Amino acid sequence: MSKYQMIYQDLLDKIKQRVIQPNTYLPSENELMKQYGASRDTVRKALNLLLQNGYIQKNKGKGSLVLDMDRIAFPVSGVTSFKELQKTLHGDVETIVNMFLEEEIPNELKEDLYMDSGKIYHIERIRKIDGEKVILDTDYLNGKVVNGLKIEHAKNSLYEYIEKELGLKISFARKEITVVKATQREKQLLDMLDYDLLVCVKSYTYLEDATLFQYTISKHRPDKFRFVDFARRTEL
Repeated sequence: MSKYQMIYQDLLDKIKQRVIQPNTYLPSENELMKQYGASRDTVRKALNLLLQNGYIQKNKGKGSLVLDMDRIAFPVSGVTSFKELQKTLHGDVETIVNMFLEEEIPNELKEDLYMDSGKIYHIERIRKIDGEKVILDTDYLNGKVVNGLKIEHAKNSLYEYIEKELGLKISFARKEITVVKATQREKQLLDMLDYDLLVCVKSYTYLEDATLFQYTISKHRPDKFRFVDFARRTEL
């Protein structure tokens, strides 16, 4: 095993055993050079390996931030409400309804919801897990399809109201996943720590009859979530 691989493995063991705590910074390159009796190039190779494997994030002017690998598995292919996801979580979970509006659909959303006119519900919710605000969900719902919506439903579960009280069948969703730079407002609403990026999941959700009723923009702090799917090979 080469010197940089030995340094990588030693740092990785300390990260996994929580000797080095998540959301703290590794020692500087100079300190690691002294600690391991290695050159700067060797230390950088070890750090780059940690970076490539997702254990650290390099923040300019601050150093190497250790990421929390205890991430929540978020299903990509399924249509799951946050209330349903809560059952798989082990920590304290809270939903904060930051905005609940019934408004005329703005021009920029008409294409996303396949609507020319009419009322929509505009809901913004912050998801708090173990005391940290780590998800910002923004929902736009077609008011002609989902009617009678109240803030209490947003606090509890939109899907529960839609399926159990309105008797509608939610069937499938199309999702787009990107990484975006956090806006100043998002940094104020979420506990961003030293992160500048958010994982952005856009969802277009349909009823059983293929009616599009919901457009969602869900933004996640990157250290807390991993997105999982099951893939089967098919020839193109």
